Amino acid sequence: MTTTPTTPPLRTAVLGPGGVGGLLAGLLARDGHRVVCLAGEATATVLQRDGLHVRSGRFGTFTARVEAATELREPVDALFVTVKETALEAALDRVPAQVLGDALVVPLLNGLEHVEVLRRHYPDGRVVAGTIRIEATRTAPGRIEHSSPFAAVELAAPDTGLAEPLRHTGLDVTLREDETAMLWSKLSFLAPFALLTTRHAAEIGVVRTEHRGELAAAVTEIAAVSAAAGAPVDADALLSAFDRVPGPMKSSMQRDAEAGRPIELDAVGGAVLRAAAAHGVATPTLTRLVRELS
Repeated sequence: MTTTPTTPPLRTAVLGPGGVGGLLAGLLARDGHRVVCLAGEATATVLQRDGLHVRSGRFGTFTARVEAATELREPVDALFVTVKETALEAALDRVPAQVLGDALVVPLLNGLEHVEVLRRHYPDGRVVAGTIRIEATRTAPGRIEHSSPFAAVELAAPDTGLAEPLRHTGLDVTLREDETAMLWSKLSFLAPFALLTTRHAAEIGVVRTEHRGELAAAVTEIAAVSAAAGAPVDADALLSAFDRVPGPMKSSMQRDAEAGRPIELDAVGGAVLRAAAAHGVATPTLTRLVRELS
């Protein structure tokens, strides 16, 4: 069902219509915004022909019509970057800087270091750091399964005009003043979650019971790194957050490993270890997990 946006329709591009990008593109298109999905030729052909099919307990089951192309050919108001970090450099070729111009660029990737990559690549763009907390999977080109009860976006900027359109789609949207705190807030949860579920090939419910000591050690270490980086988090509160996560939940890194796809080990674990080294913080548990997954 298409609803009427409360603001003028946006011209948006989504680079990487996988689980996260596909859901976002589908929600925006269903809400009346113009959406062009940028992907490889085979995926673009499917999307152009069949649209995006979304199945979600929160947003319902629907099909949204979107445009699709292998390269951005005209200016847009906003570009959402939702590829995996492992594919980022190659994917940026689909969005020439001279075509993008001064559009907003909103990366919704895991990790920290991609923000500066984008700011170097798009000097005229306005890169607004963002995070998304969600479990969504592309089961086939154009087919998206959203399995988590939550779908929360954070943007590290004053209101750029994106918050209300995103909220109107049904997403939870929070504006944050501190970019560093926002990025570390997600990474401090994501790194132990991704590394441990992938290392043990187990859902989080198994990890927090059968490997609780290891989880607690990893949480303590990343809280120390985050604090040294200027974004303190409470280790006890973080461990409690793991106890509230639905037991069957898997990390995207774990799903990639199960499917034989490249995993975002450097973007997640590597970024933490580089920050730890820069601030002189010891991380024996996290270092071992990264080494064992390498």
